[in-house]
Amino acid sequence: MSKISNTHGLDLGQFSRRQFLKTSALAAGALALPLGPVLAADKPKVGLVMKSLANEFFKQMQAGAEDYAAKNKDKFDFAAVGMKDERDFAAQVDAIENFITQNYNIIVVAPADSKAMVTPIAKALKAGIKVINIDVALDEKAKKKAGIDLAFFGPDNRAGAKLAGDALGKVLGKGGKVVILEGNPEADNAKQRKLGFDDSIKEYKLKLLDSKTAHWETEEANTLMTNFLTQHPDIQGVMAANDSMALGVVKAIDAAGKSGQIKVVGFDNIPAVGPLLKGGKMLATVEQYGAKMAAMGIDYGLRELAGEKFSGWVKTDVKLITA
Repeated sequence: MSKISNTHGLDLGQFSRRQFLKTSALAAGALALPLGPVLAADKPKVGLVMKSLANEFFKQMQAGAEDYAAKNKDKFDFAAVGMKDERDFAAQVDAIENFITQNYNIIVVAPADSKAMVTPIAKALKAGIKVINIDVALDEKAKKKAGIDLAFFGPDNRAGAKLAGDALGKVLGKGGKVVILEGNPEADNAKQRKLGFDDSIKEYKLKLLDSKTAHWETEEANTLMTNFLTQHPDIQGVMAANDSMALGVVKAIDAAGKSGQIKVVGFDNIPAVGPLLKGGKMLATVEQYGAKMAAMGIDYGLRELAGEKFSGWVKTDVKLITA
């Protein structure tokens, strides 16, 4: 059994997003991830189950995975499924069920709900399918209750959020007034990012005016931020748990005639935030290499299918992005 606490390097070629891997020439000594030997006479079938494809981050993830699959089409067959929005949980359950019925060999999944997704995943494991949990960690207690031991392949969301929160804290200084827009409360990464923002608030002695969820969604975030601006007209900074919500925040700030006056940080580094960073409407975001993460998940699934076993937390990279 391989228990890994950290890994960085995986040469996945060029993905579709603008110079996506320009910043992914990572630390020396990285762990190489070869595909290994031919696994069977018939190519294994790999399924990727993502969250909302309305979120640019998961569009990037899908593009990266499909690019990787195309470059390795002689080694495995591939299909990807996403949700229509961040709370379309039933779509993820249906996707897992369909992949089980269609006798897939590997399922790579970014769970929308860290507890509820354990049941269908346990069913897939019982059917002999290799399951790779990426991006959002499954709940440890729920896994234990279901009797499954599954590694998590993904970023340190708390540390990543703290990078963004620290960038805001350094600009605002002691007493800076901030609000937090949280992600889906059922998802572990939302909880971890909230903790990371809280860490920054404590370290820089910021004043937290309010903290509510906008469920990762742009329009919901726009409405929430509009309300925040009415309730707290002295807001100086915003911590958004993902960039989709940050887009809604910026839209609300612009509508209130406060463009550039309120500092905004996000998480994901989706393409749409690039101009906002350059234009001063956002202060920072956090890159977590979604396309690379999906390709890595496929690779680890193939390695498990070939006989390897992983446990614990296989960390992927995060990086602060500013103008």
